[in-house]
Amino acid sequence: MDRAAPDRLRFLIDTIINALDEKIDGDALAKRAYLSRFHFDRLVTNGLGEAPATFRRRLLLERAAWQLRTINVTDAGLSSGYNSTEAFTRAFTRAYGTPPSRFVAERRHFRLSAPNGIHFHPPAGLSISGTPRKDTMDLTDRLLEHDDWLTRRLIDTAGQLSAADLDKEIRPGNIVDRFAGPEVSVRALLAQHVFLKEVWIAAIDGTKFPEQPDDSLESLRARHLTSARRFCEIARIVRDRGEWDDAFVDALCDPPQSFTYGGVIAHIIEHSAHRRGMIAAALRELGVSEVDSTCAIDWEKALHG
Repeated sequence: MDRAAPDRLRFLIDTIINALDEKIDGDALAKRAYLSRFHFDRLVTNGLGEAPATFRRRLLLERAAWQLRTINVTDAGLSSGYNSTEAFTRAFTRAYGTPPSRFVAERRHFRLSAPNGIHFHPPAGLSISGTPRKDTMDLTDRLLEHDDWLTRRLIDTAGQLSAADLDKEIRPGNIVDRFAGPEVSVRALLAQHVFLKEVWIAAIDGTKFPEQPDDSLESLRARHLTSARRFCEIARIVRDRGEWDDAFVDALCDPPQSFTYGGVIAHIIEHSAHRRGMIAAALRELGVSEVDSTCAIDWEKALHG
């Protein structure tokens, strides 16, 4: 039985994905992959458990199901390559067991059953299942809850500073993430700490790039409460489903990039811990006498003390 190597299979998948919105037949698609139609169909079917046409049609239906939140049935059908609303409705109802006109009201998930774990990921990417791990990350709750608690405490403690000290350049030239720019003051560190979590949540949820609102402490406190709650939900879902190695395509990047959920969650927690330490040290240097320890052991002792 012919089987494509992982890199070769990914090339074949990308060939299908790149032509998702084109009216192209199987022969032309195979030609783009430099294969005969027979060999192309065999490799894709053996590698994915779905024929190329079935795989493509399912992704288009999943995208249409997600789009139905914001566009009408006719437009969703056209974007999926159907020439008539009737044909789209028949195909959609066959796949989801309910017509597209009722899909959103029934609050169903847009993912269909798939033999390969590859799904549409909004707004314009893929979610790709990885190889399950044999172990789990039992530190998840401690890391999440400590980050949430300490961030709230640091924002509250920063409220003791004057506006001048809050914006004082206490870390000249400091760059934590190369794409985030300098973070030279307590306010800048807190703002990036909150904002970059919002950015990653948008990438995972497939929503628009967040607009950066004002960075007053009141705003940062409210935004943190919202983003921390959603981040905890995401991380716990990934943990409970064992999806640390599953990947998604982040359409907010230019060009789009693929990331694993585990890698992104670890990145967020790691950089959050680094910023929290810098913020606490800066607060002490600016004369704030009572700054909470950034150590998770101290936090846990206080929690049970």
